[in-house]
Amino acid sequence: MPHLKVIPIGGLNEIGKNMTLLECDGQILIVDCGLSFPEDEMYGIDIVIPDFTYLIENSEKIVGMVITHGHEDHIGAIPYLLKKLKLPIYGTRLTLGLVENKLKEHRIKGDLRTIEAGDKIKLGCFDIETIRTTHSIADAICLAIDTPAGMVFHSGDFKIDYTPVDGEPIDFCRLAELGKRGVTLMLCDSTNALRPGFTASEKVVGETIENIFRTAKTRIIIATFSSNVHRVQKIIENAVKVGRKVAISGRSMENVVALAIELGYLNIPEGTLVDLKMIRNIPDDKLVIITTGSQGEPMSALSRIAAGEHRSVKLKKGDMVVLSSTPVPGNEKTVSNVVNKLFEKGAEVIYSDIADIHVSGHACQEELKLLHSLIKPKFFMPVHGEYRHLIRHARLAEGLGMKKENIFILENGDILDVTKRSAHMLKEKAEADAILVDGLGVGDVGNIVLRDRKMLSESGLIIVVAAIEKESQTVVSGPDIISRGFVYVRENEPLMDEARKVAEKALEKCQNKKIKDWNNMKSQVRDSLGSYIYDRTKRTPIILPIFLEV
Repeated sequence: MPHLKVIPIGGLNEIGKNMTLLECDGQILIVDCGLSFPEDEMYGIDIVIPDFTYLIENSEKIVGMVITHGHEDHIGAIPYLLKKLKLPIYGTRLTLGLVENKLKEHRIKGDLRTIEAGDKIKLGCFDIETIRTTHSIADAICLAIDTPAGMVFHSGDFKIDYTPVDGEPIDFCRLAELGKRGVTLMLCDSTNALRPGFTASEKVVGETIENIFRTAKTRIIIATFSSNVHRVQKIIENAVKVGRKVAISGRSMENVVALAIELGYLNIPEGTLVDLKMIRNIPDDKLVIITTGSQGEPMSALSRIAAGEHRSVKLKKGDMVVLSSTPVPGNEKTVSNVVNKLFEKGAEVIYSDIADIHVSGHACQEELKLLHSLIKPKFFMPVHGEYRHLIRHARLAEGLGMKKENIFILENGDILDVTKRSAHMLKEKAEADAILVDGLGVGDVGNIVLRDRKMLSESGLIIVVAAIEKESQTVVSGPDIISRGFVYVRENEPLMDEARKVAEKALEKCQNKKIKDWNNMKSQVRDSLGSYIYDRTKRTPIILPIFLEV
């Protein structure tokens, strides 16, 4: 009997870094390849990507990748994978357009193959059908993957929106047909599994935007996710209705708008868009600026506007600033800081706490129940969520009558073995560490480096410099002490003088004991000085002895 291995490399017990492998008959299909953003204590880290070790070790088995949609947490790590492996990548037009933009940034090319919702493709032993769904980005799909071990349904990110902006709701008929045919395993989005009821339609946001545009008498600056093409379309439609010109600010927004226009996902009347450099020639009540920065990102266009550092957009008293988003968990403080700065400069700010200006792109509990009822899977594996989301989704499935032993909550790297009749966890695991990207370095920063960065950020650095004579190994100059991020030296000269004496005594002891091994000498200085500093300050700075041979 054929066996299917389901291997989540990312996306479980976390939000982001989504990547799942399906392995059957010696062939591997990849679903998505996303990134996540660093946690607060990952000092200096730019992004986090999945661990590609299993794929590199089994590269000859890979038949291709299918992408469910174009959000960063599903496509952001593709350039890093393509630097290691060559493989065909399938996705819808907008999704692949966004992928291509990312590949250009990395100066690499990929084998990108366009598909549409409703298409059927065969990759090795995997017969894949793409099904139209609704999410907070256009061209999202879910996947029905027929394997020798049974049908696998992957929801991708989804919500059930009965009134989507593009008029293309989720394909209920096809989902019901799949359920009747028989689905062995379902992998389903768990992001909003804690939220009761239904996710509001994008139409609600459209109505709020329409009301803002109808009543505003001043300039409008509206920040949203650059990937939310449907929302950008509603903003532009309302701008046209009231006779406002539209300017775009922020590199990612400019890139996505240009791509969406090229592919036909944005319909913008000629003469509506104006160059940001020309906005000074347009009356305030005839202008709207669409910008990035709805998450308070420090270098985003909106943050620079709020700080008065934007080259082209200078905030004016009375400007209407709209944040068409809700803070992603962990971004609440940065968003709050931007909102406060905007208020301080005299702007009128509308955000999610005071208006229906954003809706989620993920299904709430009643929508999840509906999908479960349509698909009727034999086995279920919640994905795309922190542990609390996965647990709640599992309990929701139980509440619908699914047996507990048929529900599997995995960690990244776990392997679920599935046949048409059974499913169980294997003892073996795939490598699925979080790979940290810092500048051009990929995976070269680990826990030890992060620990050092944390210590540097908390207590600073003390450098002890001494010159040692080559033949006799005696100290001929120093020790001198240099401090960074520990104390302000001019205001703490007695402390630093005493610290220098402690280091000097430690070196004298080494000489008296005829210790000539530099590593041992450095350890003696580090221990003595560390004890003194802690006794005096209750701080633990990094102490770095440097010996110069003369």
